Amino acid sequence: MTRAADVIAERLYRAGVRHAFGIPGGEVLTLIDALERAGIRVFLARHENAAGFMAEGAWHATGAPGVLVATVGPGLANCVNVVANAQQDRVPLIVISGAIPEAEALRYSHQVFDHRAVLRPLVKAGFEARPGACDVMIDKAVRIALDPQPGPVHVDLPVPVAATEHGAGGAAGRAALSPAAPAPGRDLAAARAMLAGAERPLIVAGRDILDEPGAVDALRHVMRRLGIPVLTTYKAKGVIPEDDPLCLLGHGLSPRSDALVKPLLAASDCVICAGYDPIEMRAGWQDPWDPARCIELAAVPDNHYLHQARLMWACGIGAGLMALTEGLEPRRLWPGDAPATTRAALDAAFAPGPDWGPAQAIALLDRMKPADLVTTVDSGAHRILLSQMWRCGAPRTLLQSTGLCTMGCALPMAIGFALASGRRTLAVTGDGGLEMVLGELATLRDLGLPVTVCVLNDASLALIEMKQRREGLANAAVDTGRSDHAAVARALGLAAHRATGAAELEAALAAAFAHDGPSLIDVVLPRRAYDGLI
Repeated sequence: MTRAADVIAERLYRAGVRHAFGIPGGEVLTLIDALERAGIRVFLARHENAAGFMAEGAWHATGAPGVLVATVGPGLANCVNVVANAQQDRVPLIVISGAIPEAEALRYSHQVFDHRAVLRPLVKAGFEARPGACDVMIDKAVRIALDPQPGPVHVDLPVPVAATEHGAGGAAGRAALSPAAPAPGRDLAAARAMLAGAERPLIVAGRDILDEPGAVDALRHVMRRLGIPVLTTYKAKGVIPEDDPLCLLGHGLSPRSDALVKPLLAASDCVICAGYDPIEMRAGWQDPWDPARCIELAAVPDNHYLHQARLMWACGIGAGLMALTEGLEPRRLWPGDAPATTRAALDAAFAPGPDWGPAQAIALLDRMKPADLVTTVDSGAHRILLSQMWRCGAPRTLLQSTGLCTMGCALPMAIGFALASGRRTLAVTGDGGLEMVLGELATLRDLGLPVTVCVLNDASLALIEMKQRREGLANAAVDTGRSDHAAVARALGLAAHRATGAAELEAALAAAFAHDGPSLIDVVLPRRAYDGLI
């Protein structure tokens, strides 16, 4: 007998899914059995929130949508944060929850609440599985999750439906549409004329350029052929190799970097937004350029109003860049070389000083990382500093939560990426973020993955403590005890090191990167060590 759960699993397998993550409960056992039979391994996490970030890591590695499995009640409730993260960080996460059938729930209330109502504000779509229609439902869920701007989709799977007999179903999905260029006409002619007449053009590239095949290549071609400088958001770091002189690095949350790049944006006479999603940016990025001098190429229509553009297309970003620059010839841009001056100023502003602290630690990590290493970074002061200092040679080599900016994501995301890719991965986290997900060190141990966890340990919630002081408020609820994370990791069966200075960190990194399995480095930093750095 082909069960409805088997059909769901088979269609997910056809969509490229090979990994699912979650915590089993009685209401999802049929689904888990079906996934395993279809060739999709189901991996146990210690918390559903972490399981969702593991699913995101697997998506970054494979391009297939992430799958999070949750049981009824508390299992689904534990997913809320990671679903909100998937919404704001544009992650194609398919959440499949077990459900008590509606007729039974009329009398039985134990662990019962309306799953779909809870997640409705956070998902692109929500479905309740129905007998005989699970093939169409899951194909539709995959398509909505991936197209055109990724996001989460929820499927509530009642227990009896999962086990109900289901026909084989029709052909899966429909062919993806090729991203279209802006249509020829008056607006495109005006945009070309604006760019052709510009002496100080800039491109702002954002995370939506990552999801379109060929768009990164188109951006690099346009930048190099015409010599237009490019700055990126944190999520888009690496779309231009950051050792390229035309790359003005990544920005979004650092007032220190804003002070250098925002005057350049204000001075530009043609800003081209290429897949720029301002959900990554802090409030200081409101109206950073003259709207009359802005051309926007976006995956979806602009409804945020953090910035404005005179000419805007929801179109293929790569195709849009090629159409916009068609027929333009290279010429001398930016009299006075302000972009080169700004790049030099950025390098100097975030150069590590002589004293031991987070800048020295991050610089050492960046210098010693293997060339093809993928790094995840958690939220906090360390993420802002690392995002400014880290040099990416390719896209999706620095993974982070930049929309929701949720803590506790780095370790599970690294687990998911390393599992799905087979590649060594580095997770950089603060002590606060790690202590939210300590149980996932046991998950890492069980899987034996080549993940190095680097904990920047200053015994505080440094970013919030800095804001507290800046506002003249008394110190409250931001300092912690100094945990020995290396001892905790060793107790859980991981290789572990502790570093209190540059020499110790260098030795620990060399040992960790040479180790075949998981390891943790506890990097001990002074309190208030981020002052003046971000």
